[in-house]
Amino acid sequence: MTHTILLASSSPYRKQLLQRLGLPFTCASPDIDESPKPDEPAKTLAIRLATQKAQALAEKNPDTLIIGSDQVASLPDGSLLNKPGSHEQAVAQLTQSSGQCVQFLTGLAVLDTQTGNMKTHCEPFTVHFRHLSQDEITAYLLKEQPYDCAGSFKMEGLGIALFSHLEGRDPNSLIGLPLIALTDILRGFGVNPLLQD
Repeated sequence: MTHTILLASSSPYRKQLLQRLGLPFTCASPDIDESPKPDEPAKTLAIRLATQKAQALAEKNPDTLIIGSDQVASLPDGSLLNKPGSHEQAVAQLTQSSGQCVQFLTGLAVLDTQTGNMKTHCEPFTVHFRHLSQDEITAYLLKEQPYDCAGSFKMEGLGIALFSHLEGRDPNSLIGLPLIALTDILRGFGVNPLLQD
């Protein structure tokens, strides 16, 4: 049985990651409100948004496996780091993160629209930031302009120079799609990337 696969995302980073599995897929952008609810824990938020992204495209895509993913970053005090959207906000985020352990939680949801069966997962990944000078922060932001990235960095680029070390099972989750967990879930739906033609 072959499945049509849809990535519920307009993110070029997630698209590049999913392409690594060698599976045919299409992309569509889900239109959802990504605002956190009052006092919503980061893990709950990540899974809720991933689930809503998959569900938002279900009606128009019968007989499809829809992959939703969303990332939430939190500082040790529990405050959340969103996509900065501007240079000033990115400076503030990296200044806050300097010398800190920042936890990234990537929510993953795979929905089979034929059966209504949905599997979810949350992948944790911890980033230990170096103590960064304001000159380093400014220079980094001007070089990579990661204003559409949660936490204000691109791990797959120069952002790696911001860290002292990383802790986690799957570094892909830091870019936005936990491929190890995703391949586990896809196998449960009968899709094994290693056995595809």
